[in-house]
Amino acid sequence: MTSQEFIDFAKSKVQEWLLFRLKYDPNCLLAADADYIDDIFSVWYAKDQRKYMALLGTRFANYYFECTYDRSKKVMYMDVLGTTWHDAKMFKAHR
Repeated sequence: MTSQEFIDFAKSKVQEWLLFRLKYDPNCLLAADADYIDDIFSVWYAKDQRKYMALLGTRFANYYFECTYDRSKKVMYMDVLGTTWHDAKMFKAHR
């Protein structure tokens, strides 16, 4: 997996999470723009010998997404950071 493939994969998982939240929580403050992946952007990116790391944000939600891809295990971990402490969640996505 290249750096750009990782960022695209992370964006798709963020989009998946946003659409899931919008579908099952009609009271959430997400706009209907959650289906446009171009509204998800990379704030920070780093790569070392064993993993890729990225911090992603959106133009329409008060969340940041911290994605870490372990290249040896071929698994991505995603932390969802909201505006309050209780909003933090962690997800695991396999590639």
